[in-house]
Amino acid sequence: MTSEELLQKVRKIEIKTHGLSRNIFAGEYHSQFKGRGMAFSEVREYQPGDDVRSIDWNVTARMNRPYIKIYEEERELTVMLLVDVSGSRNFGTMSQMKRDTMAEIAATLAFSTIENNDKVGVIFFSDQVEKFIPPKKGKSHVLHIIRELLSFEPEHQGTDINAALQFLTNAQKRRCAAFLISDMMDSQFTATPAKRGEVAPVVIASRKHDLSAIQIYDRRDAELPNVGLLKVRDPESGARVWADTGLASTREAYNRAWREQQDALEAIYTKTGIHNISVRTDEDYVKALMRLFKQ
Repeated sequence: MTSEELLQKVRKIEIKTHGLSRNIFAGEYHSQFKGRGMAFSEVREYQPGDDVRSIDWNVTARMNRPYIKIYEEERELTVMLLVDVSGSRNFGTMSQMKRDTMAEIAATLAFSTIENNDKVGVIFFSDQVEKFIPPKKGKSHVLHIIRELLSFEPEHQGTDINAALQFLTNAQKRRCAAFLISDMMDSQFTATPAKRGEVAPVVIASRKHDLSAIQIYDRRDAELPNVGLLKVRDPESGARVWADTGLASTREAYNRAWREQQDALEAIYTKTGIHNISVRTDEDYVKALMRLFKQ
């Protein structure tokens, strides 16, 4: 992609997603993802019924009568986008590839963030963390994120969601709203998540942050067409195999593997309380995002 083509794509996605964030999502974002922390505001004299744990002992000692600390909710929020850049995102058989849908959704969330004067950062991950953009405010920062969403090429092709979640936990000390944007094609993530005596990264991340999962998938991820003998390639491992899609048993086995993966994901979401949606590449993601905000 040339620099001119990239600028045209950035402008196109800015127009589409900025409008969505301003006209549709800003209100939902403001009400559902407002600041969760508490910041010190002032002190006032103790009144009967106040929580004694809020007493400010330094002020109390100076004034010779009890004073308590008053806190107010912190409005400023940090939003982290965990974006899957593995090889499987470069697939799409309908209107666009998975990477395009991921970029649009991430851009919409980023613009919704700055509309509310909050900070947004991004973690690009494959089977390792490929790039970390620390959270900042401002339109120029969001445009930088969009350029990276459209042009970034990873060094690795595999997927390790647990590694991305572990990085989030280590990098983001304060509570944030985190969105995991991926096709969720990671057998290690959906397998039994932890060894004996360990806590899975997804469990730790969901306890520390407001974690939501946005699965982007293509129709052909879930079902094979009946087109006879077909040579297919795994975009992450590079392995190539022949599949006879004319056989009903082949198509059924493929669809069964998809359903089992979805069941495993649902079990993780239920265990951790993670809010989640699935968006197909040929579907409108607006309603899905609205549904996620209202969860």
